[in-house]
Amino acid sequence: MEISEFNIPGLKLITPKRFHDDRGYFIESFQSHRYSKVIQEHFVQDNISNSKKGVIRGLHMQKPPNAQGKLVQVLRGSVSDVALDLRKSSPTFGMYVQIEISAENGQQFYIPPGFAHGFQALEDNTIFLYKCTNFYAAEDELTIRWDDPTLGITWPINPALASPKDGQGWSFNEFKSPF
Repeated sequence: MEISEFNIPGLKLITPKRFHDDRGYFIESFQSHRYSKVIQEHFVQDNISNSKKGVIRGLHMQKPPNAQGKLVQVLRGSVSDVALDLRKSSPTFGMYVQIEISAENGQQFYIPPGFAHGFQALEDNTIFLYKCTNFYAAEDELTIRWDDPTLGITWPINPALASPKDGQGWSFNEFKSPF
């Protein structure tokens, strides 16, 4: 597998090796021994979402003690994926990385605890897999508005579709980071 890092420490882009033949391809998408050399977290829960083209999910996080790291990948379709640094002591606090990942490129994006995460589906029936380092805890879930003008995230598809809950999240300027 190939690992790329970003200008925001902790974020990683992982490209697993694909084995192609005349039947298609094979990918070993996770193997704890190999991934533990790159990610020092233990994954405890997997989630899958299916989204229509234009759907935005996020920007979500869980506060401590139930903060989650996420290893995400697209099983069908493609997304514009965003990770926003909310670590108060980080020199990149308030900055984000936005990348496109897809079933075609097979890439995985690791987002450690201390980040808000969201994505926009770029195709109908996009299937998105999240491996999480902590269990879901509704009482610790927090949302920052995906359309907050302070952040200036440019989502590729307009108009976007988002849940009412995601549209009523915190503005970045009002948000008091627990990280």
